[in-house]
Amino acid sequence: MSLLMVVAILIAALLAAFLLTGWMRAYALNAGLMDIPNARSSHDAPTPRGGGVSVVVVALVGLVWLAWWGALPWAGLVALGGGGAAVAAIGWLDDRADVPARWRLLVHLLAGAWVVMWAGGAPALPLLGVEWAWSWFGGLVLVLFIGWLLNLYNFMDGIDGIAGVEAVTVLAVAGGLLWWAGAAGWALVAGLLAAASLGFLVWNWPPAKIFMGDAGSGFIGFMLAALAVLTWADAGLTIWAWLILLGAFIVDATLTLVRRMLRGERFYEAHRSHAYQHASRYYGSHRPVTVAVGLINLFWLAPLAVVAALWPAWGVVALAAAWLPLVALCLRFKAGLPE
Repeated sequence: MSLLMVVAILIAALLAAFLLTGWMRAYALNAGLMDIPNARSSHDAPTPRGGGVSVVVVALVGLVWLAWWGALPWAGLVALGGGGAAVAAIGWLDDRADVPARWRLLVHLLAGAWVVMWAGGAPALPLLGVEWAWSWFGGLVLVLFIGWLLNLYNFMDGIDGIAGVEAVTVLAVAGGLLWWAGAAGWALVAGLLAAASLGFLVWNWPPAKIFMGDAGSGFIGFMLAALAVLTWADAGLTIWAWLILLGAFIVDATLTLVRRMLRGERFYEAHRSHAYQHASRYYGSHRPVTVAVGLINLFWLAPLAVVAALWPAWGVVALAAAWLPLVALCLRFKAGLPE
């Protein structure tokens, strides 16, 4: 596939997501699909929701097109498309009817198992010069990883633009690493998702004109986790690189969850105690926090992800170097502590 065709695909995905998000906003306003602020919200005005459906539609159509043209293995389409459609569908229902958490979690774990099955199980884990064949245990860990990442992406989608910035920057860097590794098809998939997320982000940039909704946030979180597993298995991009790139979201969400559980709080209830939420109140605006996440991803995490990709055996060391300052930053902004 020529470079001109690649550029055309990415521009088409961006424009399609932009236009579809605008249509979704008009539909949400007419149908009364509004996010009404409450005591746990980080916004002040009623705002249309469900805009993330545009990313879902553009991504799924784009994946089918890429598989049809031979840029994406059909197994990759089945793994990503099947699991992603299921996650988006349960999220869409939850946006409208509050599906019980146990049923959402069941769908999430089944989608994770679906991906791991198509990946052929857990690849050997490079760990300080040793290739650890972790067999069924590794497969279980990866299923839980996918389930956790798609849920934490929903938790982290709490201020304007942050989920879109995370998706665009992580996927753009991952796409570059995959292209460098010779996995052009997977790089194009990452680029497609980044372009679709950017089309949505234009509408969600602070102050947001529409929110993503559970369908969109769960879908993007799933796609990021699924790509991490599938490209590790098929293209050799080590899981350490993906964990580093996703560090801003993983560290904040995980540290917040642990601290809330240690205080005996119900971790699944809505709250405003993530580090990024404390930071947005401290600065009196969503924009500086959203911009900071993008800068951290591009100028701190991306170089360390390159290190992990070049020297996979030492990826865990690069991961520790990447995450420790993030832990300190989240503690500085009181992750998991009440207001």
